[in-house]
Amino acid sequence: MSDKAIMFIVKRQDGPDAPAYDEEFTLDYRPNLNVISCLMEIRRNPVNAKGEKTTPVAWDMNCLEEVCGACSMVINGKPQQSCTALVDKLEQPIRLEPMKTFPIVRDLIVDRNRMFDSLKKVKAWIPIDGTYDLGPGPRMPEKRRQWAYELSKCMTCGVCLEACPNVNSNSDFIGPAALSQVRLFNAHPTGDMNKEERLEALMTDGGLANCGNSQNCVESCPKGIPLTTSIAALNRSTTLQSFKNFFGSI
Repeated sequence: MSDKAIMFIVKRQDGPDAPAYDEEFTLDYRPNLNVISCLMEIRRNPVNAKGEKTTPVAWDMNCLEEVCGACSMVINGKPQQSCTALVDKLEQPIRLEPMKTFPIVRDLIVDRNRMFDSLKKVKAWIPIDGTYDLGPGPRMPEKRRQWAYELSKCMTCGVCLEACPNVNSNSDFIGPAALSQVRLFNAHPTGDMNKEERLEALMTDGGLANCGNSQNCVESCPKGIPLTTSIAALNRSTTLQSFKNFFGSI
């Protein structure tokens, strides 16, 4: 062990119904390490700070470049991507915990089905008629395309849901990510055909009315997506849809 070391405290859980416990690990310091690199080192040699052999820490990862969103976890109390969390910028000991918004699977792995079910609820896709070539679709105005691109950066990492106080086990709130995707797909010339269906979904239980406007989501989003701007725009759209439902086609 070198003179300079990195201390990790990892919240572990062997299964969904198993008790949680903390386990400490100490690694040799190297410059420019990220949290993922350290977890890989622990996996290669799973020995805790007491010198005891233990099981490797389980966590999700894929792209390792902040694109897939799989490696989300709570690092020193803040939900973020572990692939871009640099050890040199973190206060020690570095505490790693799973996101609490989602059911635990094991250690730092959580079940994010709640998030994907919300995307299904709001039909966050553009339907196509068969698999044959439909030819070029309608063009989007460049100004709209630019801000729509910002919304398309969402990688379903779950960080915004973890940061949102209105997303919890006692609430059906679909969360800011799905809301922003409604705005994205409604802005698309083809997606606009299913606009009313998506807005109607937002007007049911767990929809837009459950947002408390804490703005934690936009502060925590690793991609800087303007989530609160989307929520404000959707408030206007659902209000207009309510009038339309009440007065008939306008």
